[in-house]
Amino acid sequence: MKYRKLGSSDLEVSEIAFGTWLTTGVGVEKDAAIACIDRAFDRGINFIDTANVYGRGASELVTGEALQSRARDSYVLATKVWGRMSEAEEDQGLSRAQIEKQLDASLERLRTDYVDLYQCHRYDPNTPLEETMAALTAAVQAGKVRYIGFSEWEPDQIQAALDMVPGVEKFVSSQPQYSLLWPRPEKAVIPLCVDNGISQIVWSPLGQGVLTGKYSADAPPPEDSRAASDAMGGFMELLMRPEVIGAVDRIRPLAEEAGCSMAQFALAWVLREPNVASAIVGASRPEQLDDNAAASGLEIDPALFAQAEAIVAAIPRP
Repeated sequence: MKYRKLGSSDLEVSEIAFGTWLTTGVGVEKDAAIACIDRAFDRGINFIDTANVYGRGASELVTGEALQSRARDSYVLATKVWGRMSEAEEDQGLSRAQIEKQLDASLERLRTDYVDLYQCHRYDPNTPLEETMAALTAAVQAGKVRYIGFSEWEPDQIQAALDMVPGVEKFVSSQPQYSLLWPRPEKAVIPLCVDNGISQIVWSPLGQGVLTGKYSADAPPPEDSRAASDAMGGFMELLMRPEVIGAVDRIRPLAEEAGCSMAQFALAWVLREPNVASAIVGASRPEQLDDNAAASGLEIDPALFAQAEAIVAAIPRP
């Protein structure tokens, strides 16, 4: 496993991170989830990404239990705030009160005094950005958070937060969806982040599993797959279009030529971008992490990546 520096922080994170969305405490039995986290450590993964809203705390609870036997300085722990945590309409967002309440609750569930990275899960248009940044800064000053980040913010929102520095804490990470099937961050988010010492922590680098090549246009998805999960909604339907599955099938020979699995090829494509510090993968079985972790450090001919990009670019828009 290779490691990369996370933005302007002093954190070194594994190129492959373990993500707990739809896995730990949500959709996977606890013992299996803990086994996956154990296997992640066995493969050199030191970066665990979760969120308060995953199972409304269930994911953090299982993650905290799984990490109890490990030295706190042996891993980098990231969680998030913003999502709705109860039936109460006001129990969401990035107000000072909500950040303070949810951070304390996350720390309790995770059984730790601090998180290495605290991320705004989305942008909150209903709270002044000044209030959000002040609350995050206070959390860092209190020692409950080491560094802060955001997920899926637009360039103007990122810039507005940067304009407040040094009066507030500076973001060190961005968590966008980014993959061969979704290269959108390359247009504006990544260039802005490169200029400001902010790294990408990528979610869905495997296109919700589509880029592993396990789906077929002629057969229903496996029962235990994300494509079969109601939690994915219409997003999965877009990825499962025959045109997309057909394009992924045409990428298979490129992975074979590179001497790696489809998943490794897709992860290596994401990691070819220097601004990407880590690619987040989930797992419902420990052996899935063996294949994914092996993508770290792979050297693949850029010409093969260019061919894959051309194949994806030719997919008709829905």
